[in-house]
Amino acid sequence: MRALPLCLFGLAATASLATVNVAVAQMKAAPKTQVVGPEIRYFSSIDGLMDGNADVILKETRQGKTVTGATLDVCYPAEKGTDRKDRFVANLTVNGQTLSGATETQVDKLPVTVKLNRRPTGDTFEFKGQVTVGQTTTSLTSADNADQSEKEYLQNQGSDESLVVAPKDFSEVSPESIAVKIKLEAALDFVRSLRGQSVEVSLGSLSVSCEALRAGEQVINLSVDPERAVEFVAKTKTYPGVVAVGWTAGAIDMERTVRFDATGWKSGDKIDRSKLATTLANVLAKTMGAKSSATAWDDETGKLKLTFKRPSQVMPALELTENVEVGAVVSPDKPGATDKLILWISAPSVTTVDEASGAKLALADSPATDEESDPRDDNGAVAAVAAEFKAQRWDSEKSGWK
Repeated sequence: MRALPLCLFGLAATASLATVNVAVAQMKAAPKTQVVGPEIRYFSSIDGLMDGNADVILKETRQGKTVTGATLDVCYPAEKGTDRKDRFVANLTVNGQTLSGATETQVDKLPVTVKLNRRPTGDTFEFKGQVTVGQTTTSLTSADNADQSEKEYLQNQGSDESLVVAPKDFSEVSPESIAVKIKLEAALDFVRSLRGQSVEVSLGSLSVSCEALRAGEQVINLSVDPERAVEFVAKTKTYPGVVAVGWTAGAIDMERTVRFDATGWKSGDKIDRSKLATTLANVLAKTMGAKSSATAWDDETGKLKLTFKRPSQVMPALELTENVEVGAVVSPDKPGATDKLILWISAPSVTTVDEASGAKLALADSPATDEESDPRDDNGAVAAVAAEFKAQRWDSEKSGWK
């Protein structure tokens, strides 16, 4: 008689399990109601605007396949034939497949109106429309535009910036080359403040790029005497609007650089430039088969220019003369206190002239290629300098001094 309750319990358990299985099956079969949030997509290769010279970024916010918002960012040449850029950012109203809006340009404050038609074409999109900046209207037709996710877009926005605030040494940045990152609104006054200072400003860095307009920051490149560079960097950090200041790539090429003890090459706490220039000129004159004609230090950059003369081997009977020019930079091997100096020498630059008495030949002296260069141009100059200064050479394979 006790078997009956056990049977009833087994039947009840089986029925309960069946109920659970039915519930699970119903859950799986039920339609999914999960709400998908807004998605950001980018177009960064729309072409054809401003004669194809505009850098265009269209940012869309989508809910599924429906565009709910869009922003058009266009950077373009402000004037034909110049590097000067202007930019506008327009928040666009979405009406079906039509995107429209108005704004003004960032620099010249010109009125802007935008009207674009957007059409999906399989996996890509086509854009047609017009953009008016000031009094100028430009038509746009751009097909086969692929979009990308926000993550993909950001990954492609790499920076070429090589500013190093506190380099451990001058093996990857150059001791005379300074970079100043500054807010755009402060850049003009900063450059004006450099007038009368012993610095050399890179003209190319004064042009405001599209990247600078979008970031709101510009990088100004300067050359400064390496012995004054640390002081200049410290002072510049305090200038209003400066975001960062440090060293960057410049003249120094480690393959043509040597490092040696500063002892014997200083006069007080300064480099003995007269002794160094004389010694270097004598070494190079010997290796290049030439006579030293002049040495000159640049007050702004601290670079040394050495010039030499030697007889040309082109038709020796003409008694033509080769003028050889070599640049050099000498500096502490790192910012701050150190007992080592580094010395870089450039490859020689050679021009041929007629300096004979009487009437002169007018010569068109084309730069020689590496294959055509005279072996006397260099002739082991770096090795000879290293021997004279009892210096180390750079080991590029180990990235260290040897």
